[in-house]
Amino acid sequence: MDTSPLPTAPYGPGRLMKLAFDRVDLLPLRLQLIDRYIFEPADAAALMDLAVLEQVFGNLEAGLACQAEALSLCRVYSSPSSRECPGLRLLAFAAPGDIGANIPLELLLDGSDVQLHTLYIVPGLPLPAELPEHDVAIVAAGQADERRAVLDEIAGLFRNWPSPVLNRPDLVPLLSRERLPQLLSGMPGLVMPSASRRDRTGLNRLRGHSAEAECAFPLVVRPVDSHAGKGLARLDGPADIPAYLKQRGESEFHLSPYVDYRSSDGLYRKYRIAFIDGVPYPVHMAISDQWKIWYVNAGMDRSPEKRAEEAEFLTQFDRGFGRRQRAALAEMAGRIRLDYFGIDCAETRDGDLLIFEADIAQVVHDLDPPDLFPYKRPAMRRLFAAFRDMLGRRRKPSPP
Repeated sequence: MDTSPLPTAPYGPGRLMKLAFDRVDLLPLRLQLIDRYIFEPADAAALMDLAVLEQVFGNLEAGLACQAEALSLCRVYSSPSSRECPGLRLLAFAAPGDIGANIPLELLLDGSDVQLHTLYIVPGLPLPAELPEHDVAIVAAGQADERRAVLDEIAGLFRNWPSPVLNRPDLVPLLSRERLPQLLSGMPGLVMPSASRRDRTGLNRLRGHSAEAECAFPLVVRPVDSHAGKGLARLDGPADIPAYLKQRGESEFHLSPYVDYRSSDGLYRKYRIAFIDGVPYPVHMAISDQWKIWYVNAGMDRSPEKRAEEAEFLTQFDRGFGRRQRAALAEMAGRIRLDYFGIDCAETRDGDLLIFEADIAQVVHDLDPPDLFPYKRPAMRRLFAAFRDMLGRRRKPSPP
């Protein structure tokens, strides 16, 4: 087996995701990391990389077990800067969890002069005795019930932290599916259906209460805190509930009214937009003949017509989508008040901005093949530069 040296710092999720996007065979690296764990069980960096790889291979429980063991050894991990002499040092407050639990900062900082240090916050445990020097910090833990204790812990640190901290931790929970519609209610030109939480018994009860205003079918149902279409379904009537529950093992679900957002040509269009210091930046656009759409199932790589439309969305954002929705986007950013977050959205037939969800941990990357998506790299580099500029503006002033 290849036993060549591994980096002292982890490869990190960003680099591993790039290898996966490039369809590199990751099995040899996985075996090498397992070998390293067997012979050097105190190698926390190898364990953290193994935690990511196990999830890439579909082994979530094994990945989380590797992560927990790594965090019992070390809770600070450093990702190397692309430059020999970093121009800025960033500390991220992160939560234990799957690879979607935190802002994918390594992807946002790709090619930058930023040195990233990630501090995992474990409720009930004191901070490590030594923390890396840094110019600015950011709350990277995304919104979820299971991360509320972590965000509360970060909130306690936030008040007296010696450097500037981006993304107030008390604002992140406002992005939940239940609370965000309330935060955005009454906004002209914006629609976000309300969401209610039901346990399995409560969901079953709807079979006899279809006349309730909040339960008028069709309804969209999904497990609480699920993303990327996991467990997402449309219930067209009470008769659909038993079959859905039979397929799902979760205990709680979010329900919201279904909104038909088809365009005039019968296709569905879904957009991802990132906000940096209140300014919207386009990330991607997915087009499908199915309502249940996210980028990986939209077949964008197989359709030159779809890619041409996405290219126009990205390159003409300020004169197209961004201009049409300027007022709604600006007021929404003002209500959410986070330094960095993202939304998935659409436009209704009436031209309103339809919000599906918002979070700080949405994936924003520049990993798509440039020969197939040549328009993406310039858009992502503009976004990355804006993120780096924000960090520079917020950094702790240098001593005189």
